[in-house]
Amino acid sequence: MSDHQELTRSGTQTRRALLAGAGAAGAAVVLAACGGNDAGDGATGQQPTSGGPVVPSTGDAGGGNRQGSQSLATTTDIPLGGGRVLAAQGVVITQPTAGQFKGFDPICTHQGCPVSNVDGGTINCTCHGSKFSIEDGSVKAGPATRPLPAKPVKVVGDQISFA
Repeated sequence: MSDHQELTRSGTQTRRALLAGAGAAGAAVVLAACGGNDAGDGATGQQPTSGGPVVPSTGDAGGGNRQGSQSLATTTDIPLGGGRVLAAQGVVITQPTAGQFKGFDPICTHQGCPVSNVDGGTINCTCHGSKFSIEDGSVKAGPATRPLPAKPVKVVGDQISFA
């Protein structure tokens, strides 16, 4: 009779069972660390876009990606002919012409990478090089083949929020 059989028979855990249990516990810790921050406390890990930093929410403390009257940015935060990626708010806001503000989903339609910046009149995904129009989200350069979905925004005074 082998050591493995003897250990199994006596009710003592085998090395394989012990390692499997440890692996499962480790996976649970990693998955918990990858969870989202739904508390809306402003901790985001945002990355700057070209032309300036990612604009933090200036709205209520509710935070998150809720669509409503929460202020996302001010009109002066969004450069003419460009825009800003507001990762924590789940939107890209552009200003293709003076006073015209557009909102788009910040996730590239190619393979789901977040877009990284707005530069040169396009919303850019640096994962694979896709570029989208700041006017309508249409594809300007692939490999993406579908446009960025629109996210309606409105301007009240100098505050931009979801429509």
